[in-house]
Amino acid sequence: MASETTAPPPPANLKRIVAASLIGTTIEWYDFFLYGSAAALVFNKLFFPDSDPLVGTLLSFLTYAVGFAARPLGALVFGHYGDRIGRKKLLVLSLLLMGGATCAIGLLPTHATIGTAAPVLLTVLRLVQGFALGGEWGGAVLLVSEHGDARRRGFWASWPQTGAPAGQLLATGVLSLLTALLSDAAFTSWGWRVPFLLSGVLVIVGLWIRLSVDESPVFQQARAQAEARKTDAAPEKLPLVAVLRYHWRDVLVAMGARMAENISYYVITAFILVYATTAAGVSKQTALNAVLIASAVHFAVIPLWGALSDRVGRRPVYLLGAAGVGLWMFPFFSLIDTGGFGNLIVAVTVGLVLHGAMYAPQAAFFSEMFATRMRYSGASIGAQFASVAAGAPAPLVATALLSDYGDSTPIALYVIAAVVLTLIAVGAAKETRHRDLADVTVRTGSEPGATRSPDARV
Repeated sequence: MASETTAPPPPANLKRIVAASLIGTTIEWYDFFLYGSAAALVFNKLFFPDSDPLVGTLLSFLTYAVGFAARPLGALVFGHYGDRIGRKKLLVLSLLLMGGATCAIGLLPTHATIGTAAPVLLTVLRLVQGFALGGEWGGAVLLVSEHGDARRRGFWASWPQTGAPAGQLLATGVLSLLTALLSDAAFTSWGWRVPFLLSGVLVIVGLWIRLSVDESPVFQQARAQAEARKTDAAPEKLPLVAVLRYHWRDVLVAMGARMAENISYYVITAFILVYATTAAGVSKQTALNAVLIASAVHFAVIPLWGALSDRVGRRPVYLLGAAGVGLWMFPFFSLIDTGGFGNLIVAVTVGLVLHGAMYAPQAAFFSEMFATRMRYSGASIGAQFASVAAGAPAPLVATALLSDYGDSTPIALYVIAAVVLTLIAVGAAKETRHRDLADVTVRTGSEPGATRSPDARV
């Protein structure tokens, strides 16, 4: 176990790196969540008009889930090259891909114009979004984690995590403003396109900031050592091969840790727009405003949870969040069923605060599991492969359960089952907050997730 002696970069430089990661993740999550909100509100009418309303919503969420299917591929490709050529270049590419696909969705003809080609094109663009986001998360959190002060790594690495609620806040805020200013007919006709096209402006800002930061010094050191070893008899293994051979237990822990975090988040923020407006009779505007307020609180508490993980450890904070979400599910739906705006705000806000206890330490926790030359691949694979089984089907499964049973109980039990998996996975892991990210080699058998000798090449 390494010490915490890694020298932090100058504060101004670190803040610029945090800002670059935060702004980039905010833009990419804005694009990703914008699609989810639009899928719940208008895509069922624009791209699947011949279906029953609830069936149309299911089909709309199905294209939403397709984006998650592409995330593991993005994790593999971006992780491989991120571990080979650096974090910064891949982050620039992911931002361009996500922004380009989102703008294209804003220009996409609907079913009324080009027929079945419309949902096909929508699905293709959603795949591009998922591919880009699959590579974004790992690079963004590693860029901060590998620059930051080891003693406050949980705090600094949690800032890219706030990009999720910031993106949700921005996406929901723009949609809420448009639905308030426009009639339903105007919003369905052209208003929904505005937030997608706005992504182009945001991408320009994000690129300008991201291009101004330096590559991770930890990665540069690891790459220099790898270059010096090129004449050795044993060649350096591909990052993916090394991860699956030496860190497979850590990958499983990361995937299990993601189950409750991912499923609960999409039930609380995406499915809620369906449940509140159908089962609870709440207006679309009211549901959007509740998510908007809760996302602001979510943004504020994530760094606090991250700082707490620096004091007490990643695992205790993560376990607290998972258990809290499981206990909150039945009160969550009961409050929404009342139809009151205040109760809706409380339901979503408490849910997201508890979710933040899982999401905040996740960046540092996953980064600390893997050796430097396979860290991008390992963290990305663990996070994004889980999203296929967790976040991808969550709104779809929840909507199907609502359609079949007409009650929230099966949905609450679905989230609780995911919580149990996460409690087992994180409970089986060992604490990581004292590990040194400058460690280039895979850990020995005395460390969790390692199965190799300390002198083997990585």
